[in-house]
Amino acid sequence: MPAGFQQLGGETVTGTLALSVFTAVLGSLEFGYNIGVINAPQKIIEEDYNSTWAHRHGQAIPAGTLTSLWSLSVAIFSIGGMLSSFCVGFVSEWLGRRKALLINNLLAFVGGGLMGLSKLCRSFEMMILGRCVIGAYCGLASGLTPMYVGEIAPTGLRGALGTLHQLAIVTGILIAQILGLQQLLGGEELWPVLMGLTVVPTVLQMALLPFCPESPRFLFIVRCQEHQAKRGLRRLTGRQDVGDLLAEMKEEKRRMDMERKVSIVELFRSPVHRQPLVISILLQLSQQLSGINAIFYYSTSIFTKAGVQSPVYATVGAGIVNCAFTVVSDTVPAMSYVSMLSIFGFVAFFEVGPGPIPWFFVAELFSQGPRPAAMAVAGCSNWTANFVVGMGFQYVAELCGPYVFLIFAVLLLVFLVFTFFRVPETRGKTFDQIAANFHRSLPDAMMDMDMELNKTSTELDYLGDES
Repeated sequence: MPAGFQQLGGETVTGTLALSVFTAVLGSLEFGYNIGVINAPQKIIEEDYNSTWAHRHGQAIPAGTLTSLWSLSVAIFSIGGMLSSFCVGFVSEWLGRRKALLINNLLAFVGGGLMGLSKLCRSFEMMILGRCVIGAYCGLASGLTPMYVGEIAPTGLRGALGTLHQLAIVTGILIAQILGLQQLLGGEELWPVLMGLTVVPTVLQMALLPFCPESPRFLFIVRCQEHQAKRGLRRLTGRQDVGDLLAEMKEEKRRMDMERKVSIVELFRSPVHRQPLVISILLQLSQQLSGINAIFYYSTSIFTKAGVQSPVYATVGAGIVNCAFTVVSDTVPAMSYVSMLSIFGFVAFFEVGPGPIPWFFVAELFSQGPRPAAMAVAGCSNWTANFVVGMGFQYVAELCGPYVFLIFAVLLLVFLVFTFFRVPETRGKTFDQIAANFHRSLPDAMMDMDMELNKTSTELDYLGDES
C-alpha cells in the first residue's frame, strides 16, 4: 500500500482525507475552546468587571448587576451561534463547504480581537460583544464542519470520522481549562491573552484549507461539476476508478432533482421530512438539556459550592474525563468528593452518547436537497437550548440548590425513551438507504402520492428528452 494510506475498518484513509478532516475539525476545536475558556477565570474577570464599573461610577458594582453581566457574557455566545446557525444552509450553498469554512474565520479574528483588547480598553461591553461574534463563528462551524466531514467521508467511516467533531470540541474545552489556570493564563494580567488565543486554530485552519479538496458531493450534486468531483474523489480515496462512488452520487442527484432544494419552511411542511426533522431536533435538545454546558460554563462555582478544595483543578479534571451524570452534595464533607466523581462520570457517559452523535446524525438523515436546511434547523435548536442553559442556570440553581440537576435527569430520561423507540440505526448505510427507511414508514396513501409524483417527474423528463 502506498505511503500515506492506511486501512481503518476496511476503508482506505488517505493522507488527503486525514488532512481534510483534521483541518475541518480545527473549527470544532475553537468551538470547544470558547465554551471552556470563560469558566476557570470567572472570578478574575468578574473582578475586572467590578473595577471597570468602579472606574466609571465611583462605586462597586451591585451583586445583581454583576450576576446579570456575567450570565450575559456566558450566554450571548449562544445567541451569536443561534443567529448564524440559520445561515449554514445559505452560506454552504453559496460559497461551497470549503470556502465557507475559510471565510468564517474572519469572525474568529474579530471576536478574539474584541475579547483580547477588552481589559486594555476598560470595556466589558467589548468582552460581551466579542463573545457574541465568536459565538457566530462557532454557530457556522458547528454546521459546516459536520456537513463537510460527512460528505467527504467514506460510508464505512462516516460515523467514526463524524465523532472527531465532538472530540475536537472537548479537546478545545480541556485546553481552555488548563490554560485558564491562574498559574498559566488565568491570572489578573494574562486573562486577555487567554481570550485572544482563540485565533490560533483560525490561523492554522486558514493555512491548511487551500490544500483540502472541496466536497465532491457538493461539486457534483449542487454545482454539476463532474470532472472536479471526480478529481476530488480520487484525491480523497486514493483510487483512480471512482465510478461506483459517482454512481451513488448520480442516484442521489436524481432523487434530489425530483425533490428539488428544500427551504426551511418547506422542511417543516413536508410529511416526508417530518420524522427525521423531529429526530434531529430532539437529539440536539438531548445534548444541551442534559446539562453538560452548565458544567462547562459554571463547574468552578459548582465545585466551590460543593466544598471541593481547589475547584479549578476539579474543573480541569472534568475536562479530562469529559463525561455525564451530576449530583451535587449536601453539607456532608465527604460528599464533596462524591460530587466531583459524579460530575466526572456524567461527562464520560455524555461523550459516548449525546455528545458526538447529534452533530453528524443530521447529515446522515437527510439527502442533499434538504440537508442544508435541516442542518440549519438542528443547529439553531442546539444553540437555543445552549442559550437557555447558559443564561438561566445560575438563577435556577439559586432557587433549587443542588436539586437543579434533577431537572436535567428527568429530561434525559425522556430523551432516552425517545431515542430507544424512534431513532433508527444508520451505521454502514448510504444516504439513500437511510432516506428510504423514512419513506417506507410513511402511510400508504402518502407513499402512493410520492410514487405518483416520481412517476410524473420521470414521464416529463422522458418527454423532454424526446422533444
